[in-house]
Amino acid sequence: MSDTVEIASGSTAARIALHGAEPVSWRVGDREYLWSGDPAHWNRHAPWLFPVVGASAGAAVTVEGRAYPMPQHGFARDRRFAPVAQAGDRVRLRLSETPETLAHYPFPFRLDITATVAPGRLAFLCEVVNTGSNPLPYGLGFHPAFPWPFAGGERRAGGGYAVRFEHPEQPAAPEVGPGGLLLRTQRPVPLDGEVLPLDPALFTEALVFLNARSRWMRFTAPSGAAIRLEAEDFSHLAVWTKPTAPFLSLECWTGHADWAGFAGELAARDSQRLLAPGQSARHRVVLTVEPG
Repeated sequence: MSDTVEIASGSTAARIALHGAEPVSWRVGDREYLWSGDPAHWNRHAPWLFPVVGASAGAAVTVEGRAYPMPQHGFARDRRFAPVAQAGDRVRLRLSETPETLAHYPFPFRLDITATVAPGRLAFLCEVVNTGSNPLPYGLGFHPAFPWPFAGGERRAGGGYAVRFEHPEQPAAPEVGPGGLLLRTQRPVPLDGEVLPLDPALFTEALVFLNARSRWMRFTAPSGAAIRLEAEDFSHLAVWTKPTAPFLSLECWTGHADWAGFAGELAARDSQRLLAPGQSARHRVVLTVEPG
């Protein structure tokens, strides 16, 4: 069995890895818009984050008083999904509980991710289903990265690249402490209304916009070309790279990392979603290339 699934529509094509249901290529015409996954900088392309987003206090989550080890951003990005439906322009992949996942997260669940391409577009529909008999706490996130620069210009302060939000966001972000936990202190973010001029030196840590007003953000080039991420039913947005890495990540999350000092149950984690038995939730993300 192949480790990737290819889908296409006209001159737009994508490859989705079964490992993590992660898109590893998104080509529009002859240009690649997803980060290469070069391990010298970051060995991922666009991982899905589930059943938590970010770090967990003590690298564990607590369910009914018992601690379960939990990797940063959960385990879905490192599990193999099963293809359950495929057509020329779309594929639906599924992850359900296994003995290995139950050792980290003692809940039956189903996570379906459907990827669809259209000209200039790559869209995802995520459905989380509680297949068990107890409430299901979960967090979901998408962490795609794109080449910087992707359309001329330079990767430097004043190089003409920016992130433009739908609405002005708070010009401050929580600081990130040891182990990736969020701190209650904040750092200033040089937003000019809805525009964040990009400078690699900004990214000693991720810029996290909690309870964002915007549903979309655009990674814009000096030419006016842009990569747009639009998220439906995601509460938080983030922008991240490493100071010397030639990519930029635009992220959308339903939840976020634990606050430093948190010691409660997973269901009480700040911003964690909760599904009743038999209930499901849908979240959508659309990536679009906008020409200059």
